[in-house]
Amino acid sequence: MRPVSAGPVIGLTALLALLGMLTVTVGLGAVGWTVGVGCAVIASATLARALKRHGTFRLGPADRVTLARAVLIGAVLALVADSTRPPLPAVVLLAATALVLDGVDGWVARRTGTTSELGARFDQDVDAFLILVLSIEVARSLGLWVLLIGLARYAFVAAGRRWAWLREPAPPRHWCKVVAAIQGVVLTVVTAGVAPRPVCAVAVAVALVLLAESFGREAWQKWQYHRAPGPVVLAPHRERVPAA
Repeated sequence: MRPVSAGPVIGLTALLALLGMLTVTVGLGAVGWTVGVGCAVIASATLARALKRHGTFRLGPADRVTLARAVLIGAVLALVADSTRPPLPAVVLLAATALVLDGVDGWVARRTGTTSELGARFDQDVDAFLILVLSIEVARSLGLWVLLIGLARYAFVAAGRRWAWLREPAPPRHWCKVVAAIQGVVLTVVTAGVAPRPVCAVAVAVALVLLAESFGREAWQKWQYHRAPGPVVLAPHRERVPAA
């Protein structure tokens, strides 16, 4: 019998424990619990299927860091869903910790030589989910247009289902990682409410423009490789670089 990965189970258990802590400390309610548990179940099942698809049952060292980030983001989602005015200190603390760990998992992957396609995809999905959750919270104060940031990667992936060339590999670009980090930092700072509303709106608008430029350049690059007359040899993938 094939071994069962403990990673998804650990992630599910950790998120449930964190939700329990939030219930005691900030009063997480029934809606938050429902959303948080649903998120935990879906994420755990998705990760288990991904591990099976890649023919493995173990998470690498960097993937465990990414799993910890996913747990924190699940808790952020629960807080945001629980109230139109969630406890911002808790939201910001959890989101900021997830952002810091975003730099840690890539470093661990390089130091341990455990970079992988599964790890890179896992990292991308967690990054995109954090940006989506934060954009939902920021949209409450700045308007629905902020959701364009959170939905951008999902729209890009959906477009890839329609146009196969968008799914073709392309050399990783460090700028993508920079732009992804900018989205998370800007949305977290705006969520914290430490700047006037006009300043926040400008900052988020600039972040959105950078994101559009990054996705546009990535699409153009993929199109160029798609139209290339011969086979394209890409450099080895050395980093877990998220699309942005």
